Amino acid sequence: MHPLDPLDAAMMAAELVSSPMHAGAVLILSPPADAVPGYVDELYRETLTANGSIDARLRRYPHRGIDTAGVWVWRDSERLDVSRHCLRRTVSGGYDAFWRLIGELDEERLDRSRPMWMSYLIDGLQDRRFAFYIKVHHTLIDGVAGLRMIADALSSDPKRRSMPPFYAEHRDGSSSPPVSPGLVSRLTAPLRTVIDTTASSVGLIERVVTGELSTLMDGLVGYTTGWPFGAPYTRFNGRLGTERAVCAGSWAKDRIQAVQEAAGVTANDVVTAMVAGVVRLWLGNRDEIPDHSLVGVCPITVRDRIVDPSNDQHGNMFGLWLCPLGTNLDDPIARLRLIHRSMSEGKRWVAKRGSAASLLTNAASIAATVISPLLPFTPKIRTGFNLPISHVPGPQAEMYWNGAHIEEIYPVSTVYDGMALNVTTCSYSDRIGFGYAAGRDVVPDIDTLIPLTEQCLVELESALGVR
Repeated sequence: MHPLDPLDAAMMAAELVSSPMHAGAVLILSPPADAVPGYVDELYRETLTANGSIDARLRRYPHRGIDTAGVWVWRDSERLDVSRHCLRRTVSGGYDAFWRLIGELDEERLDRSRPMWMSYLIDGLQDRRFAFYIKVHHTLIDGVAGLRMIADALSSDPKRRSMPPFYAEHRDGSSSPPVSPGLVSRLTAPLRTVIDTTASSVGLIERVVTGELSTLMDGLVGYTTGWPFGAPYTRFNGRLGTERAVCAGSWAKDRIQAVQEAAGVTANDVVTAMVAGVVRLWLGNRDEIPDHSLVGVCPITVRDRIVDPSNDQHGNMFGLWLCPLGTNLDDPIARLRLIHRSMSEGKRWVAKRGSAASLLTNAASIAATVISPLLPFTPKIRTGFNLPISHVPGPQAEMYWNGAHIEEIYPVSTVYDGMALNVTTCSYSDRIGFGYAAGRDVVPDIDTLIPLTEQCLVELESALGVR
């Protein structure tokens, strides 16, 4: 038997009383010019009949029973029926209907009696476009491995055919550049490091204690980070509901880079400021904008100079930072500058104290956010943070799958009770995709966030004179 590690076992247990803990990605594709009628059907048949081994990570599934004395263990599926994991869908009604379908597929729990992943090949989009939606449980594959697995099934050669499916164990061909883990991976990876490096516990405790004091002083003096339990309560911090809502859109990198250069900030700062503006406008339209600034929890990647810089997987530290979003400020440039100051301080903080200390310093805020909604009597006054905002780098070149052009890549991130809105962006070639995921009861008109995102970018461009 191979027991699940404590964090994976905790996720399996928590899922029984909370939301599904899987994450996914949507790929929008256009067929090649020489595609014949039935092209998508043929791709689906090839997906089901592909020869070769299935990736070992996608063959295992969790099990707990009398035979394991109640302990969660991994079991391998010797004969995996791919047709139960790779399904076919057709959508009609345009992109609105498509994203409603993605929300419905996302809200479905993965079957624990078999490997916990699913893929859907969906056609019926405008201009003969079709899509792949792939979701995998966080205990099987983290964010970096999941997106890399998908990217490894793609090619920069538009003429390449007979390509293996993403679930294949061995593949040839070009891969995308390394990408950063998703939010759940960043939440758990530092704690895994703590468990694996208990010998340095004294130093870690010291960094946590000094980190708590430093974080508090930063909040009191410079307003560069969120205070512990300092985020105002919003509808995003209540119960999620049973239905999911998803939407996505992409924007040209050069527009964001123009704002970045004019303001002297990073591209991620600009993207975060756009999200802050969207949340401010959406809540303001409902007379629900708090007097105090909303707080985002933002993963931070800092390269460890001690580790070989050529090793991207182990040469990074992943920390968390509570960033005030400036939603109480009218001026979009003031919000951008506040976010830039905070995230700059966060990068220095994580680099100095380490990712594990960063997680433990913010553990109380994280716990307050995701546990409070499960309690029957919780005062709706303050919370740890309001929403997560993550940025994931994807392939830098245009990619293809069996001749079909990958037009967009959108993440579909995990949402929980207490964290009912999640925003993750993914860069791909010359554009950046924004993926919004939420509880439908919480954000019933999630599609309105797309035009609001454009509005917020235009506001930044106009204020800086770069339109």
